[in-house]
Amino acid sequence: MAGIEVTALHKRYPDGTVAVDHVDLSIGDGELFVMLGPSGCGKTTTLRAVAGLERQTTGDIRIGDTLVNDLPPAERDIAMVFQFYALYPHLRTRDNLAFPLRAEGLPKAEVRERVEEAARLMRLGPLLDRRPRRLSGGEQQRVALARALVRRPRAFLMDEPLTNLDAELRADMRTEIKHLQGELGTTMVYVTHDQVEAMSLGHRFAILNKGRVEQIGTPLEVYDRPASLFCAAFIGSPPMNLIEVEVAEGKLRSQDGLVLTPPPGLPRDRRLVAGVRPEALEVTEPGAERSVPARLVSAEWLGDEIIYVVDHGGQDVRVRMPPTVRFAADAPVGLRHTGGPPAVYDVRTEELVA
Repeated sequence: MAGIEVTALHKRYPDGTVAVDHVDLSIGDGELFVMLGPSGCGKTTTLRAVAGLERQTTGDIRIGDTLVNDLPPAERDIAMVFQFYALYPHLRTRDNLAFPLRAEGLPKAEVRERVEEAARLMRLGPLLDRRPRRLSGGEQQRVALARALVRRPRAFLMDEPLTNLDAELRADMRTEIKHLQGELGTTMVYVTHDQVEAMSLGHRFAILNKGRVEQIGTPLEVYDRPASLFCAAFIGSPPMNLIEVEVAEGKLRSQDGLVLTPPPGLPRDRRLVAGVRPEALEVTEPGAERSVPARLVSAEWLGDEIIYVVDHGGQDVRVRMPPTVRFAADAPVGLRHTGGPPAVYDVRTEELVA
């Protein structure tokens, strides 16, 4: 096992495109670390640079105590799992698992022992004599994971491995991966564009945007205090409501009078935006105490909750409510803030100020 240090990583392609712009990451030994961001943000390029599949323009990569800048992938002692399973279609599951070990020239007894151990961990016993075409998508992904496991690498690198699975299988495989990483205690770097995967899997995760790291933190830290307007709009389903506010009489107020509890240390000479989670707002009857007038635009029924969209001063604001609280579409309603101090951002810099 080994930690991974990425220092000032920069990747510029010959056409001038900057894919990664001076990224710094410090991933602990035994940590499950997630890189999250939209397509084109640089997360996969960063992962491929760690794996040795991309050559960085500048910057250093260390795996454990070893500087690996000039080492080929085979000498970095990592295992990579891709979005596409890349199984050998003519080989049975046991031979797919054994292939990298046979390529290393390991003794037959050790190959058999490692294959059996990986098959046990990934519950592949009944599937060992099947070829890939006789496996479901979830089973093929488990085989791909097991093939990485047999090598006993210092670190696992996973590039959106669950993208091609349906929703139920993705949920099952998230559980499998988290349990597996906890049991093995091996460093794992996981790339995804799916915030649910990042929140549910990662001990910590990094949000990347346009080749730069916007924020690194635990799921709770990032959810509670997004470091920028980009993070605020990216994390959460639905994401934070971003409402322009001003400081007045010790309160935060929107242009249409919605009152928010201010955090301490707010600057008074800047244009500010408050990031308000949908669960920190409430839709009420018109004229309810501390509410401001609004209009109900739509309702999304999700069984255990309702997501209301209300028009507040010409802006759509999303509110998470219990399914027992129901309002008719297009009806006049009230809107009020029921949570604690929101995250507040500077409009110009787009960074968290309080």
